[in-house]
Amino acid sequence: MIRDSKAFVKGAILAVTFWGVMLAIFSPIFGTDANGKGLNGLQFSDNFFNTLAKGSSYFIPGLKADKIPSVSAEPVKLSYKLKDVKGEDPAKDAKLLANAKKLADMSGGASAMIIGDRIEMTANVKVLLEKAAADSEDMYNNDGLSFAGRYGVEEKEAKPLMKAWWNLLSGMVKELQKQGKNADAESVNQVIKKAVEPAYNFYGIKGEKVSERAVTLIGLLVFYVIYTMWWGFSIFFMFEGLGLSTKKAKVKKEV
Repeated sequence: MIRDSKAFVKGAILAVTFWGVMLAIFSPIFGTDANGKGLNGLQFSDNFFNTLAKGSSYFIPGLKADKIPSVSAEPVKLSYKLKDVKGEDPAKDAKLLANAKKLADMSGGASAMIIGDRIEMTANVKVLLEKAAADSEDMYNNDGLSFAGRYGVEEKEAKPLMKAWWNLLSGMVKELQKQGKNADAESVNQVIKKAVEPAYNFYGIKGEKVSERAVTLIGLLVFYVIYTMWWGFSIFFMFEGLGLSTKKAKVKKEV
């Protein structure tokens, strides 16, 4: 059955060591998380790339300096349904609407009412965006305590409040476009994409720059390439040992 024992043994050793490394990767030996729980290799890698992603997603200063100042301070009337109010969970919808109203009312730039499943308000969009950017900065810096405290709630409510900011601003975009305020609508969209979403998605994660973790990054990428080839070579050598080869068979010449 085995035609080339040397090649087969080489492939078998590669296969065994491949699975040995796989076992190590799935073991909780790669540090601990914020709760002291051990991390396996995949969790470590995921956390590592999240820190790099967060480190390259800090655009709030630019928004404060360039986008928000250009927004009109003229009050506008808005009425719309929040995107995540879907009618499937009345209690959840009511909480989201209440949070959105709280953000609008306490921003100093709007007076809001809840009418059924819609929110109606007269708003100074510029002031709302300034407040949203300030709250997003706290969340981006993992200071949910300060953010939540401004609205009289516990830190555990920080992410639900940030989600309410996303809903409150997202609904404004089309409403402003309908009123011909396209530049302001684009500014709102930029605050959503570059402030609110990173603040929500990366809350609790430490941000790091690629330049600060270049060695680890290169090491992980090199390991990924080598580990992928590792399995491929193990199969190749074992098949070669069994006589299964991609080499073209020699043509037998007739005398």
